Amino acid sequence: MARLHLHLVSDSTGETLESIVKAGLGRFEGADTIKHFWPMVRSEGHLDRVIEEIVKRPGLILYTLVTGAVRARLEHRCVALGLPSVSVLDPIIEALAGFLGTTAVTRPGRQHVMDAAYFQRVDAINFTMVHDDGAGAENWEEADIVLAGVSRSSKTPTSIYLANRGYKTANIPLVPQSPPPPSLFRLKKPLVVGLTNSPERLIAIRRNRLLTLGQAPDTDYVDAATVTAEVAFARRLFADHDVPVIDVTRRSIEETAAAIINLVQARTDGAADAAGK
Repeated sequence: MARLHLHLVSDSTGETLESIVKAGLGRFEGADTIKHFWPMVRSEGHLDRVIEEIVKRPGLILYTLVTGAVRARLEHRCVALGLPSVSVLDPIIEALAGFLGTTAVTRPGRQHVMDAAYFQRVDAINFTMVHDDGAGAENWEEADIVLAGVSRSSKTPTSIYLANRGYKTANIPLVPQSPPPPSLFRLKKPLVVGLTNSPERLIAIRRNRLLTLGQAPDTDYVDAATVTAEVAFARRLFADHDVPVIDVTRRSIEETAAAIINLVQARTDGAADAAGK
């Protein structure tokens, strides 16, 4: 398979474009691609300089440009130079415009404005950072989500990912020798979610962690019987308190977070349905 140069041209940060391209490339195993990022392209002069660089490494141009003159110039230059180009958001915007009966706002970086949602994410990130690893239990009622699980069950990275989606998230490690406070299971506002993993996968992750830290990987932390008992303890705890459980053994952080958000949404929808009766 020949190497493909992907040129990502955006009039904003390019995060949206990068996510779309990442999702698309995920459908092609072993694709040999080199991505070139061209963010904040908001003038024709800037665009011309970008095109000069693209010509040196011709390939597929994917763009999200709002400004009419810059977009029109890119499209004209691509045709003249014989370069393939795709405006990745056009089908979505056109479909939304049709259903909403209105036209889209032509303002670059609109999704990054510092509106209420932006400050909600900032607040969620701050909350999550100071409520990691069991800290701040007295404030858990303020959380949207509380994650519980044994050590190395992806609690912290999942919490941070959820925080970036605007959810205040706390997490607590489950240790058989030190059970969680009873208040964990009396929380009303936040959704408590249990994260679990297979003992084999946990041992592998923990062993790698110890090696990374330069420690000997022959402690109870990676002992098969001990780890199996930890997982069983957590599962019993979740079952006894009717806590929804997500097995993260074969899930990425993004997939785990998506499953948690679905649980939150289902809970919200259920509460709304009950209130409407």
